[in-house]
Amino acid sequence: MVQRVMIIAGEASGDLHGSGVVRELKRLSPTVDVFGVGGDKMKREGMDLIYHINELGFMGFIEVLQHLPFIKTMEHTLEQIVKFKKPDVLVLIDYPGFNLRFARIARRYNVKIVYYISPQVWAWHRSRVKKIHSLVDKMLVIFPFEVDFYHTEGIDAEFVGHPLLEVLESRLNRKNFCKRFSLDEQKPIVALLPGSRKQEIDYIFPEMLSAARIISMQNNAEIVVGIAPTLEEEYFKTLYNLKGVHFIKGLTYEVMANADFAFVTSGTATLETACFGTPMFVVYKTSWLTYLIGRVLVHVKNIGLVNIVAGKTIAPEFIQNKAAAKKMAKSAVRLLNDEKRLTDMKADLSKVKVMLGTVGASQRVAERIMKMP
Repeated sequence: MVQRVMIIAGEASGDLHGSGVVRELKRLSPTVDVFGVGGDKMKREGMDLIYHINELGFMGFIEVLQHLPFIKTMEHTLEQIVKFKKPDVLVLIDYPGFNLRFARIARRYNVKIVYYISPQVWAWHRSRVKKIHSLVDKMLVIFPFEVDFYHTEGIDAEFVGHPLLEVLESRLNRKNFCKRFSLDEQKPIVALLPGSRKQEIDYIFPEMLSAARIISMQNNAEIVVGIAPTLEEEYFKTLYNLKGVHFIKGLTYEVMANADFAFVTSGTATLETACFGTPMFVVYKTSWLTYLIGRVLVHVKNIGLVNIVAGKTIAPEFIQNKAAAKKMAKSAVRLLNDEKRLTDMKADLSKVKVMLGTVGASQRVAERIMKMP
């Protein structure tokens, strides 16, 4: 019987999805001891935090090097926890840079290792597949195509569904949404979802905003920007002319659900937008050096998760030099004025949501953890 579960989730998304797992573990076995690395959401569900995700907010090669002393201290502390608390199962949630290194350490103590929310090894860093094969007892994956990928590599993998389906909800209908944010209900709404990382926003948002202004002029549309909870509206106001632009913070799902069209930064947000059936373009732009390195390392045709899951290009992608305002606006206006294309895109988006499985990923993950031999 599993009595002690250690979980490591190093990012905000991991805290969100991990909190559901903690909740379900406690429901299945109220006395189970859950501890490790996470955030406020996991703590609220009953997990004892050894490290908080706020301490791990660094990304990028240089920042990781600068924080190496802290990372080494963290690894040592967590090893001591494994050594003396002897968890029955170690659950790793995404965060592969750290988690796969720590899995090697934990393996010395004969801990069963479950990996939930796979690193995107099918897209890049395929060298990590060998590590996963030697270190992980079971992969619990959130995309159906990942099962075949791992089985081909001789790795035990099971599709549990996508945890997004547990949290996707908009509490405002179109009328109430427009009333709350002083929008004209009769006008189409163009949403901009520029992401949460400032270094990406600096490249992406100006082109999104310029494209939206062109669309607004031609189609008499409202422009709405969905701001991530980690960003301040002032950050945008100091950099851009925002006359006529509506900013909405912390209600991203309401923005996605009520928009007629959206420019979405590549990432999980493309899947979220797809689940609301909102037509979109996927946008991504970064420094040329980062882009060129990415071209070498990434081995997928599309970079938007919505298109990767679909297995085809549903939402047109505007990457790097193609992420130009006039080009995006022209394509968007053409789409918005073509009812058949809009209908076809919405139908394809609904199929993507079906491919993500059914609600209950957290419960299924908790059940698999508790049944680990």
